[in-house]
Amino acid sequence: MSNANDLLEPSRLRLRGSGGIELAADQFGPVDGPLVVFLHGGGQNRHSWKQTGARLGASGMRVVTLDARGHGDSQWAPDRDYRRYTMVQDLLHVLDQLGGPAVVVGASMGGITGLLATAEPGGEAISALVLVDIVTRPEPEGVARVIDFMGKHRDGFDSIEQAADAVAAYLPHRPRPKSTDGLLRSLRERDGRWYWHWDPDMLDRRPEDPSAMIERMEDAARVLGIPVLLVRGMRSDVVSPEGAEAFQRLVPHAQLVEIGGAAHTAAGDDNDSFTDAVAKFVLSAGK
Repeated sequence: MSNANDLLEPSRLRLRGSGGIELAADQFGPVDGPLVVFLHGGGQNRHSWKQTGARLGASGMRVVTLDARGHGDSQWAPDRDYRRYTMVQDLLHVLDQLGGPAVVVGASMGGITGLLATAEPGGEAISALVLVDIVTRPEPEGVARVIDFMGKHRDGFDSIEQAADAVAAYLPHRPRPKSTDGLLRSLRERDGRWYWHWDPDMLDRRPEDPSAMIERMEDAARVLGIPVLLVRGMRSDVVSPEGAEAFQRLVPHAQLVEIGGAAHTAAGDDNDSFTDAVAKFVLSAGK
């Protein structure tokens, strides 16, 4: 039987996605606890959820934090396939391997993946859905700012400190960490320079038609019958109050939690409030 300290440190999982791609994941908590699967946003990795995973794991939940293809320690797609559809299939393959129904928590890119997966064959494995600062009609200017940041610095950084400067400029609302150690999870050194550790080919692929994507997301949202929680950062430039209201019209039973000091990166901006909201929702959804 695991003790409390064991639950705070994750075990490593190697999973398979669509086409056999290798996906890395961390698992917190008891293996027989209620399953909660976390999907990060674009350019991030599973470590974005470490504090939340440890807290929920210690409370008795089985938490799996997944690196999307092309991110973190997961394999980069050899065929450069980073389509939404393919990431949805990755999730469905993962849920099949983990077994049992799962609450899926997705931020930004991960939220889109979770929402679309509910409408696919196999999507019945998703018992509840948490969307972290993403709706069916996000604000174009906010989305553009995210993509712009991801597209910058493709030639790398001279130092970790220079990378920290870039993050601080991108997240001016967040106090700058005293240590840069956390950035080491998102950077890799090559030939004396530091690079973001995700596949830049994701930005080179032909973009999916935004109107068609909105239509797919709205179609999936309209038929949601499972419990749904929308977490919005009140300082977000990606999900406006109007965008949240429009989503709630599509999904009238959806709960809304707004985090006062948080922006688009809600989980990292106020992790305690975020974790409390998710834990409360997961417990109520399981009743």
